Formats: sequence, C-alpha cells, structure tokens
Amino acid sequence: MSIDKFEHWWRTEKRPRGAISPDDYEDRLGTVAPMAYLPFGNGLSYGDVCHNDRGTLIDSAKHGRILAFDPGTGVITCEAGATLGDILVKAIPHRFFLPVTPGTGLVTAGGAVANDIHGRNHHARGSFGNHVRRLTLLRSDGERLTCSAEENAELFTATIGGMGLTGLILDVELRLMKVPSPHVQQHAIRFENFADYFTLIDRVGEEHEYSVAWIDQLATGRRAGRGVLWAADHADASCEYPDIPKGPKVAFPLSPPFNPLNSVMLKALNGFRFRRERPGETVSTETWTSYFHAIDRLGAWHRLYGRQGPCQHQSVYPAENAKQTTIRLLETARRHGHASFLTALHRFGDAAGRGLLSFPRPGFSLTMDFANQGEATVRLLDALDRIVIEVGGAVNPSKDFRMSPTAFEASFPSWRKLEALRDPAMASDFWRRTALALNN
Repeated sequence: MSIDKFEHWWRTEKRPRGAISPDDYEDRLGTVAPMAYLPFGNGLSYGDVCHNDRGTLIDSAKHGRILAFDPGTGVITCEAGATLGDILVKAIPHRFFLPVTPGTGLVTAGGAVANDIHGRNHHARGSFGNHVRRLTLLRSDGERLTCSAEENAELFTATIGGMGLTGLILDVELRLMKVPSPHVQQHAIRFENFADYFTLIDRVGEEHEYSVAWIDQLATGRRAGRGVLWAADHADASCEYPDIPKGPKVAFPLSPPFNPLNSVMLKALNGFRFRRERPGETVSTETWTSYFHAIDRLGAWHRLYGRQGPCQHQSVYPAENAKQTTIRLLETARRHGHASFLTALHRFGDAAGRGLLSFPRPGFSLTMDFANQGEATVRLLDALDRIVIEVGGAVNPSKDFRMSPTAFEASFPSWRKLEALRDPAMASDFWRRTALALNN
C-alpha cells in the first residue's frame, strides 16, 4: 500500500491505494472480477480518472522501456510506462521531437494516449492520438490485440482518450517529428486587452508552430483581458544549448498551513508578470526545457497551494463566442473569490481528435488553477461547467474530480460507445460517478 505514489495531482483524497505490476495482472487473467482494476501511469491527472478505489491499480510505470527507435523515420515504440521525457532523451540527439507535448515530460506514453493530451501546437498538429501509429492492448479475457486505424480500428479510437478503460496498454508506436533543433525561438507578445488578443491570435497561429497565452485573471476595468502571448518555432540547427535537462532545481518539501497564493499576493504577482514583458513583441531563444517543461524544474510545486492543494478547471468552447465566454469564466471566478495564477488560453485547431472521448476539439480552451477551498471551490467549478455547457463546450475529465453526470454527457455525447467497448475488468472512480450513474 502507498499513499504518495498512487495519489493524483490534486491530492484531494489522500488514502492508501494498492497496486500490482502489469506482470501480476497478466497472471490473474481469467479470474479477474468486474470493474476491479485500472491502469495507473504517473498520477498526473488532477482528479479521479486515474483511481479505482473499489479495486486495484495496475502500475504501468513498472514497464517503461524504449523498445525500438528508427532514427531515419522517427518512429519510436515504447512500453506504456515510458515517460515523454524518456522519449525525448532518446529522440533529441537524432533531432526528432514529440509532435505533441504537454507542460510536463513526466506523463507516461500510456497516459498520453488514455487522455489524448494536447500541447501548444494543437492548431498545427492536433492532439497526441493523431500521431499514434498503433498500440498493443491487453484485454482481461487474455486477448492481446494490435490496434491501429486499420486493425481493430473501433477499439483503437475508443482507447485514444478512453481513460484506461478499454484494457491495459502494453506498448505504443508513435511517429515523431523532425526538427532542426529541440530549442525554440520565442516571440513574447504583450497585449493590453481581449480585443488585442483576438486580433492577434489568428495571425500568430498561421505564422508559428506553438502558441499559448497567459491571462491576468484578476485584472479588471480597462486592464481586463491583458496578458502575454508566447509563440514559438523550433530554432535552427546552429542553436547549441545542451539538449538533455538536469533534475529539478527547486523542491517544496512541505505545504504551508495557509494558501500563500491568495488574491492579494496573486494580484501583485500577476501585475509583475505582465509588466516584466516589454510592450510589443520580444524575440528570444529559449531551451526546450524552459519553454515546454518549465514546471518540471519545480519539485512538488502543488504544495505552494497549501495543504488542500490546487484545483484546475479546463474547458473548450466554440470560437464564435469565445471572447464573451472567456470573459464570463474569468468574471465568475473572481465573483466566487478565487484567484488564478496559471491562467492559460489556447487556440485549438480544426483537427478533430481520433478518440471517441477526445477532449481537444475546434475552438478555444481556457485553463484556470485555484487553491482548493473545499465546498466554495466545488460551487465555483460547477458554475464554470454550466457556462461552458451552455455555449456548447466541454470540460476536461483529466482535470476534474466532481463533474456532474449531466455535464459529462453534454461534454461527451459518444460516451455510450466507449461503455460498450470498455473492458469489463476496468473502471475508475470518475466513470462510476458520471457514465455509470447515467446508466442507472
């Protein structure tokens, strides 16, 4: 039994959880009880999609080898427990890079598939599942299936974004992208309001591989909607930064008894963050670790949010009403007395996810993080859900721990197809309180 190893990122319910290795699970095939298991990667989901507290977790991180890599084509095969950082360490010396990477390299390949993660270049490359060539899936009846767009295609699309519910992913074959350098030339563009941002974003998306905006969620009046848009492209081959990152530079060993990231402190920090960027556009060359995975340099950064940890809300909504929806979401958070520091606004592209339950879809995605204030935070998150569903958007399950069944169904109307393909041995706390609640 372990508390820390098998906890999710929010740490909302710390409790001992049992886990077995993939080998032990395979030994039990033929005798597994219904809904008794769930694959577990590195626990970087913010909620309960990675937990099955009525059953046993399968510790996929036990199997994390790189199985094959072709430096000519950039096709790599790895076990499900290999992290994205492991893949980059193998690929970067040959000038290949992940076609999609989130804000951390600690996500496992299996977790990246199961949550169909996205990065700062969704407008250019789509989500992670768009680049998976095939995967091997172990079903509880003992079948070991190769799944791709051509073979077991229905199960393939259900597994991408399927939250680990279709079986145990054993390995993943992924096509990487060729880059002149892993590092990036960054364009930091300061904007004064939402009108400036929405004028900028289409041009920036057409001109650059990557883009993400930070918004000052606490700014009001004439400052409302101010922020910084970070666009980037891979630098040319002459860029000579070291390729392989070192470990975390700063670690937070303890959570303070109070929330240091309160509204007063964050208003000052947000103001400083905005003013440190010069007006207009600033171009600089950044290491890939600082641009893509800066958060990995901070060990246990969630402890900064106090003993109840952080909460995050991520939604996606249609482009036609994006400005008004974004304003409503930010205002609602302020009205509920919650302050967000890592407020990110992404422009998602038109490429549809390959998965039945892929979260990324055309439109805009807003992410806000808050210190967990218990029931007050739950009320806020429910209010944010209602705004998003009202305009035809969706809420991200991997950032959730209390979404209602109604909000889930509105976000993912194809969930019954996944339920029909779910491995009978697999279940999660999230699936029980959303999909299975709708079934009852």
